[in-house]
Amino acid sequence: MTMPTLPRLATAGLVLAGLVFAGPAAAQSATGLPALDALLPAGNGAASGRILQLVALLTVLSLAPGLLVMVTSFTRFAIAFSFLRSGLGLQSTPANIFLVSLSLFMTFYVMAPTFDRAYNEGLKPLTENRISEEEAIPKLVEPFREFMVQHVRPKDLQTFTDLASRNIPKAEGGEKIDLRILIPAFMISELRRGFEIGFLIALPFLVIDMIVSTVIMSMGMMMLPPTVISLPFKVLFFILIDGWNMLVGGLVRSFF
Repeated sequence: MTMPTLPRLATAGLVLAGLVFAGPAAAQSATGLPALDALLPAGNGAASGRILQLVALLTVLSLAPGLLVMVTSFTRFAIAFSFLRSGLGLQSTPANIFLVSLSLFMTFYVMAPTFDRAYNEGLKPLTENRISEEEAIPKLVEPFREFMVQHVRPKDLQTFTDLASRNIPKAEGGEKIDLRILIPAFMISELRRGFEIGFLIALPFLVIDMIVSTVIMSMGMMMLPPTVISLPFKVLFFILIDGWNMLVGGLVRSFF
């Protein structure tokens, strides 16, 4: 029986963030400081190293929400739902909390194989003391790396590879792509795909706005804002085509 997806994501995300932002895990040791020993396992490092580890851990906790945006499918979902609300002409309906929550649960669904693999290969053996942190971190990172490599655009990846060529060695042969190159390339790719989907979402609503505006102008009703008339028609159109089912289904299938 595996642990629930949400705690699994949080723990795996913290370890991944530690790799990206704090670097490889340092050797750990008993420091003689009970407070630190209670938070971090004993090893061979100095007290100053343990304190730095604790500071890095607190920093990672503050970066955890951003991590979800950087290495998962959340970005595409959030952008698509934002375009939907703008296309309908609704300012606050559905509420932000609803759209973000729906994006989160869709992210958990799409990323479930990645989370399960990271948990089974990295986090679970680590919590059972079967592997060390140095062994667990690459096993936790690898599923996310493969997910990003699968969905990143080659053009975006090449752009960041060229930009980083002076400071970060280029991956040769079977070498793995550096996360400092892969993560921003993946984010740019998700932004592009999100805007492509957003264009397709907004286009039918734009057509309805144009038709309503033309009819109002032909009737000489210059002072009546077209959006007042078009809003009910756009909502009705979205309901009749079962828009939520089509949109959510299409977004999820875009990753498979």
